[in-house]
Amino acid sequence: PADGLSRPAPAALVDGMWRLVDRYEALGGDPTDGPALLGERAALAGMGRRGATSVGGHARLMAARDGPVCVNLARPDDLAALPALLGEDVDPPCWPTVEQIVRRCLSAELVERADLLGMPLGAPGTGPGRPAAVTAGGSSTRRYDQILVVELGSLWAAPLCGDLLRRAGCRVVKVESHARPDGARRGLAAFFDLLNVGKESIVVDMTTGAGRDALHRLVSSADVVVEASRPRVMRQWGVDVDVLVESGTVWTSITGYGRTGPRSSGVAFGDDAAISGGLFLEDPLGFVADAVADPATGLLAAVLTLAALKSGRGHLLDVSLAGTARW
Repeated sequence: PADGLSRPAPAALVDGMWRLVDRYEALGGDPTDGPALLGERAALAGMGRRGATSVGGHARLMAARDGPVCVNLARPDDLAALPALLGEDVDPPCWPTVEQIVRRCLSAELVERADLLGMPLGAPGTGPGRPAAVTAGGSSTRRYDQILVVELGSLWAAPLCGDLLRRAGCRVVKVESHARPDGARRGLAAFFDLLNVGKESIVVDMTTGAGRDALHRLVSSADVVVEASRPRVMRQWGVDVDVLVESGTVWTSITGYGRTGPRSSGVAFGDDAAISGGLFLEDPLGFVADAVADPATGLLAAVLTLAALKSGRGHLLDVSLAGTARW
């Protein structure tokens, strides 16, 4: 808790961030303090540790019948879906009541319901066994003197990846949907600015043919695409990722649980994904840092992207929050 004794973060996490930074800098990135990336948002917001409550306050670690789970009510829709997740009315939501109900549930049941409902819920052991799956594509031809990155992600991991690529000399164009702009715009302005300074920015209306055509032109002209949606979204927009990768594009896909696998359809944010990857404190339960899977994944994705560019071939980089936390 905030007023209790501090506990050290797992040594492997800090060591891993430094190793990734060493690789990032070797690939042409700016000197960076890896572990400091984990606390940037909390430092700007003046927030600190809160034990079994996430730093941002939306997620809670609690005991299910067979082990810990993380319930994350990050969005209004998650709050509305809570009774369906628990199988009981909880209105207004009261965390002690939620904890009491969860204690009677098996974690696998909660995971299955959460994924069907599109709710973020973390449970240890449900993340991929590796942080990323890498598939090589066709040879690439540099389209411009400066590498062009089209960034379609939002919130933290994907924008951080884009920022690190910008700091490595890439031109980054941030693309937002007219209907669903980056959710980070509703949060701390200083943090949004930190992640997006120096990027070009455009808004596309994906409900129109003209908007979809504009997106197709952008991704077709890019050397790198960084995106953070589930695979079906690109298919719905008529974007064939496999064709682009075979033509030499580096496609960096950041999802909660990977593009394939038992939880590939699941929603995840940094706090709950960390729990699914086993990155949390035990006895008593506690979160490690602030949405720790987000900055760790953003850094890893940037390193993999720069390495793929050096290879001279297109790549599909399937990077997951939960897999990175487990790694």
